[in-house]
Amino acid sequence: MSEKHPSKDIMESKGTILRGKTICLCLTGSVAVISSPIIARELMRLGAEVICVMSKSATELITPTLMHWATGNPAITHLTGAVEHIYLAGDRPRNSGKSDLVLVCPATANTISKIAMGVDDTPVTTVVTTAFGSSTPIIIVPAMHESMFRHPILEENIKKLRKCGVEILGPRISEGKAKIAHVDDIIDRVIDMLVAKRDMEGKKVLITAGPTREPIDEVRFVSNNSSGRMGIEIAKEAAARGADVLLVKGKCLVEAPDYLNVINVVTTSDFIRTVNSELKEKDYDIFICAAAISDYTPKDCIQGKISSDEVKELHITMGLTPKIIDQAREVNDKVFIVAFKAETNVSKTQLIDRAYDRLKRSKADLVVANDVGGEMGFESRDNEVWIVNKEKHVTHIPRHSKRFVASRIIDLVLENYRIRDL
Repeated sequence: MSEKHPSKDIMESKGTILRGKTICLCLTGSVAVISSPIIARELMRLGAEVICVMSKSATELITPTLMHWATGNPAITHLTGAVEHIYLAGDRPRNSGKSDLVLVCPATANTISKIAMGVDDTPVTTVVTTAFGSSTPIIIVPAMHESMFRHPILEENIKKLRKCGVEILGPRISEGKAKIAHVDDIIDRVIDMLVAKRDMEGKKVLITAGPTREPIDEVRFVSNNSSGRMGIEIAKEAAARGADVLLVKGKCLVEAPDYLNVINVVTTSDFIRTVNSELKEKDYDIFICAAAISDYTPKDCIQGKISSDEVKELHITMGLTPKIIDQAREVNDKVFIVAFKAETNVSKTQLIDRAYDRLKRSKADLVVANDVGGEMGFESRDNEVWIVNKEKHVTHIPRHSKRFVASRIIDLVLENYRIRDL
């Protein structure tokens, strides 16, 4: 009989980005603990080894047997002569089984305050105390009633933990609850802390994402199929690398994570006004215009709602909108500008030529080109792009997840940004 637990058959089924990483998943007595098996298994699907530590309160909500099944490793519910806290989070060699990250998820008000005060009277708080002493990264994901989250002493304790370098993720405020962060956001932050480079610290980055909506009347509008996913993934990647990111986004089909600084807009004019204001007033290093800005807008927005009982044919006169990417250089002649150029069903040569023409006309520094006419259209989770610089040197990024493509885009942005400033 194999020693491998059957639950570990899912390891790396979604990728290898966390291969070789060990995550200590600490559970406390919040009802949000029902999400823990899902979180553990998503981490495993990306290659991570997950070892679960549970407080007594957590075991009263879900059983250690469930977490043993979920992770393939016995859950730790009390500390023994095996000094489990030292094994998991002590100052030991990385290849000894030591955790690469401690994830306290969910974290109750009680546990958060104990950690902030250095109290370690549960297996969870003892592991976290040990992690502090060994400089092991810590993520805390709060989950509780909103009134508890608003307690001024808890707020001070969260600030204290942030000053100590602890990542606090969430919560989402809804229905009178401070709810646990979305599973995808939790996985993203784990990846950010364990895998992402920290090569954008000190950089201010402005990024746009999503479509615009151009009003016909007060109900109808003209838009496009952009999901906003590519721009949001770029924003997440830049933030993970240490940049100070502002994301200006339209009505996206994809939610931006709570930890990003976001300004929501609707129309092309909203985008232009917001971007121009930011570029004028703040010293941005990089501007990445990934939004799908409308080329046309109705010349007149009709007040109220057009009645289909009265109007049998609707004729709309559309006018060209200003190019946000053209105005960016006029507003700020120092910022490094990355344009995007989407085409449909064109040859590779045409795509690159049109992208380079856009770069020259907009006085951009890089342009990212892709063909949205096939299966990798706006709403796809994957992308394939060609990145063109001022010398018309082309870098092809083959089809991959948009997060991977975002990482390669940022690599090339930084490479060309440094070359420009030599």
